Amino acid sequence: MKGWNLVLALSLLSLTAPCARAATTVNCTLSAGGIAFGIYNPLSALANASTGTLRVVCNGSGTGSANVTVNVSLSTGLSGSYATRKMFSGVNILNYNIFWSTAYSQIMGDGSGGSFAGSAGPFPVAAGGSNVATGTMYGLIPASQDVAPGAYSDVIVVTATY
Repeated sequence: MKGWNLVLALSLLSLTAPCARAATTVNCTLSAGGIAFGIYNPLSALANASTGTLRVVCNGSGTGSANVTVNVSLSTGLSGSYATRKMFSGVNILNYNIFWSTAYSQIMGDGSGGSFAGSAGPFPVAAGGSNVATGTMYGLIPASQDVAPGAYSDVIVVTATY
């Protein structure tokens, strides 16, 4: 049996524009770990689940402190739809999606097309200090998709604003 190796690559939009509040300037940087589903078995009656990570580090400079709220959104990927994201291997397609929890009910997105954007905070960032917000992305490939063997992938842009 040939395997289906699946990797979801995440493009990162790193934010370094300062957010001035009082006498404190805050700079935040986003990083995301891809979702690697591993080998997909189209004969399995079980969905294929995997996780990825999101991490936003906010650093303060100046004097005092500032409260920061970080808003996170994900793109539709190559499919152009939140309803069903698609990974591609040439012309072959494998349906999947990314969710906010293991309930798999809220699709991670930008708030449009049935998706939900997320946020963390407000949390304090002191001048000369930092604070970190982390989260988990829950990927799910529905079971019993009749797809050709191959390396399937998609590219998701993750954006954080603060």
